[in-house]
Amino acid sequence: MESATDKSEMKVVPEQADIPWGIALRVCLSGMRRRFARSLITMTGVVLAIAFLCYMRVTGDIVDALIAVNIDALNVRLQRAGIDIQTTGQTSEMMMLLIGLSLLACLVGIVNAMLMAVTERTREIGTLKCLGAPDNFIIRSYFIESMLQGIIGTLTGVIVGVVVALSMSFGSYGSYVALYFPWGKVLFSLAISFFIGALIAVIAAVAPAYWAARREPVDAMRVEE
Repeated sequence: MESATDKSEMKVVPEQADIPWGIALRVCLSGMRRRFARSLITMTGVVLAIAFLCYMRVTGDIVDALIAVNIDALNVRLQRAGIDIQTTGQTSEMMMLLIGLSLLACLVGIVNAMLMAVTERTREIGTLKCLGAPDNFIIRSYFIESMLQGIIGTLTGVIVGVVVALSMSFGSYGSYVALYFPWGKVLFSLAISFFIGALIAVIAAVAPAYWAARREPVDAMRVEE
């Protein structure tokens, strides 16, 4: 017969080992492939918001640099383009409001997409937990998925914003843009745009990741697909 000590030792459940980030990344990529259309829509919202922000900042930097040159022929081109050379360095309140609203829409879009992903994968979350996946693994999976969508969308948005800003500037001011291009300010604007996009991605990733980890395995397995 087994002693009481042996029975108590058999009831002890060892803690689950920490699952590496690499496995969480593979799970996240698999989920993104299955929901490619939704992931693409989410990233499109990020691209448009960051592209608009980057375009406005880079265009403003170029215009400010050209105004500072104070060449008559160039001033004529600026005025033809609708630039008020007397208000250099100033951004209208309406433009700031539009940028803020676009970034807010970007944030809400990522959060909404990830919350929908959690809802659709409730049974999957329950299965993973029943198989021993700890909460931090669930958090990592959804955090990485949201971050990837945000970072990819941010990088694409920065590239699109720069390309559009340069194209419009060269079309309006010609070779003056290349002669007086403000490299330092433009690079700073690109860094700011990327930082804002990455920050939005991080903020949007937190709530869905923790909500997914809080789902109870039994309740998740009851959900009918």
